[in-house]
Order: sequence, then C-alpha cells, then structure tokens
Amino acid sequence: MRDATLTLLALMDGGYSEEASDWRDWLVRAAAGSPDQLQIMYGIAGERRLWEWEVPWLEGYESSKPVRIGNAAHAQLQLDVFGEMMDALYHGRRVGLPEHKVAWALQLKVMEHLELIWREPDSGIWEIRGPPQHFTYSKIMAWVAFDRAIKSAEEFGMQGPLDRWRRVREEIHEEVCRKGFDPERGCFVQAYGTKELDASLLLIPAVGFLPPADPRVRATVEAIERDLLIDGFVHRYRTARSHDGLPPGEGAFLACSFWLADVYCLLGRAEEAERLFERLLGLRNDVGLLSEEYDAAGRRLLGNFPQAFSHISLINTAHNLSHEKKPAEKRGGVQATRVE
Repeated sequence: MRDATLTLLALMDGGYSEEASDWRDWLVRAAAGSPDQLQIMYGIAGERRLWEWEVPWLEGYESSKPVRIGNAAHAQLQLDVFGEMMDALYHGRRVGLPEHKVAWALQLKVMEHLELIWREPDSGIWEIRGPPQHFTYSKIMAWVAFDRAIKSAEEFGMQGPLDRWRRVREEIHEEVCRKGFDPERGCFVQAYGTKELDASLLLIPAVGFLPPADPRVRATVEAIERDLLIDGFVHRYRTARSHDGLPPGEGAFLACSFWLADVYCLLGRAEEAERLFERLLGLRNDVGLLSEEYDAAGRRLLGNFPQAFSHISLINTAHNLSHEKKPAEKRGGVQATRVE
C-alpha cells in the first residue's frame, strides 16, 4: 500500500494518471467498505493471507539465512500507510481524478478508524520485527491523513466532520512536537522516549508537517548528516542501537539518500543536492536499475532488486532539481528556501 501510493504520487506529478484511477478502484474493492478490511500489503494476485514460514534447507543468496516464504508484516499496524493513502487521493483530486461515488465514503470510514487508533504504537515504515513503538514518522503521517481530509473538504466540497478533524490534527501536531522532539539533542527522534535518529524524519518538510525554514527541521537534518550519513550515503537508522528484532548491520538505504537530496532542495542547498543526486545515479547498474541498499565498503548493490522505493525516490529528486515548482513543495504545501 505504501509503495503503491508513493508510486502514484511520483506519476501524478505530470498531471492526471490513469493508474491513480485504477488503484483507487482497487482500493475500494479491497476495503469492502470497511477500513478494518485494509491490509498494508497483498500478494501479487491479491492474496490476503501471507503467512510467513522459514525454509531451513535453503541457503539463500550468499548464505543469507533464513529464507522466508510470505511476509509476517502483512498483519502489522503501520500508521503511516493511512497518511500516504489519504495524501495520494487528495493529490489525485488536485490533478483531475474524477470522483468515485464510494471512494469518499471509504475515506470517511478510514478517518473514523484512524481517529480511534492513532495513539497506538505501531511497527512503522520500516516494518520492525521488535516491539511496537510510538514512531515519530508514523504519528506525523497520521497528522497528514487528517490534514489531507480537511483540505479535501475545504478545496473540493467533500462533506465531513471538519471541526473534529481539525481538533485531532492539532492534537497530533502538538504531541509530536512535544514527544517526538528531544530537547537535549535539539532534534526530532525516531520514537517517543528515545534519542535515536531515523532517516524518515527527512520527510517532515516534504509532507508539510513543518516548513523547511523551521529551526527544528534544520537541526534534525544536521543531526542526520552527523549520525546517519556514512561514506556519503544515508542509513535508515543505527541498527546496532535499535530494538527492531533483526541482527545489526545493513547497507545504506538508497531512498533515504534521495530524501536528503530533496531536503537540500527545500533548504536552498541546490549544489549539494545535485552532487548527492549524481553520486546516487552513479550506483545504477548497466541497464540503469537500483537495488534497495548500497554497500559503500564493498562497492556493491544490496537487498531487493530492482527496488521500486529507490526508483520512486530517484524520480522525485530529479523533479525537485529540475522543476521551479518542486513536487516536494506541492505535496506538503511548503515553500523552499530561495538562495539569491
């Protein structure tokens, strides 16, 4: 669901997308009229049951045991998915996506559901296998869901409980700024009560939660540059210090480096954004494809290949660098810092 919505946001930058209409029709069918029926992922043929099991007799690529079939994450709560879904549908309307008689009714149900569950801990954008936490990015995207529901009503005449949505939006914003920001570190952190960083925090200005010029945004970017920018590429978080249920150690997650380039664009640091973008382009293989991660020490691509998340992020950064009105500005309704 997350990757689908982010793909649509990238495709819709050029205007109305037929894929967005098809995806919305599928979403209405998948939900069957109730947000409780929505999952964060489905099988390639629409399967809902993706029970995970290990295959001990297989070595895996370069002995990367355990080999797993299915994906246990299909049953996880990932709050950010609601924000990405509402964001994609809002921007679909902005580029001329025709109305669907059931879609808004489903969105109303989604918001009712999210209003009940947004305070719960979840597994987050990285689908952690450890205990659920109150991830800052998850709460921010819950704010995005309410913000886009409100804007859909205000801009397109959709009917909904605006006063209640505004109260919840304000409540989430206040909580994130109070619990997701660490005064000692002077920046936003991965989850409430921790001091760890997370590359997803680079998306704070892009989704419109705070403007790029906000000192808390700048301080968070600087902290990520110090702690997660390793050998020229951004890591998701420090795996050795996180309770994510996985052994420590991984490559740089390529989408995160594109996110840093996007933030550079919003901060008016265009030359740094271009240098980072060119560095990332240099990682592509002979047919121009990227994987999920990159091992800077071994100078090799790692993880799922090809990886949609990496290519979506490449498209967005290319547009942010080449368009006067940047997609990151349009998505979050923010203004990039202009450097004279």
